Amino acid sequence: MSLEFNLKLNELQAKFLNHYQDYGFDSQEAMINLALEKLKEEIEDKELEESAKLYAEIYQEDKDLQELTEAACADFLE
Repeated sequence: MSLEFNLKLNELQAKFLNHYQDYGFDSQEAMINLALEKLKEEIEDKELEESAKLYAEIYQEDKDLQELTEAACADFLE
């Protein structure tokens, strides 16, 4: 599925995009698609990092969870 729409850019963004070939892209569309994919990955990575921090905080505060984890690890190693 593809979506086509008009995009308003400021002057610096337009100049940058107009040099797409200098950056090894076949088209402006290819450059925009890669930029959007990279932004998507960056946002997902940030969300994952925030989630991991939250889980770490919960783990630090929950002694029962720590004991359960330690018991599971001990059982696994046997």
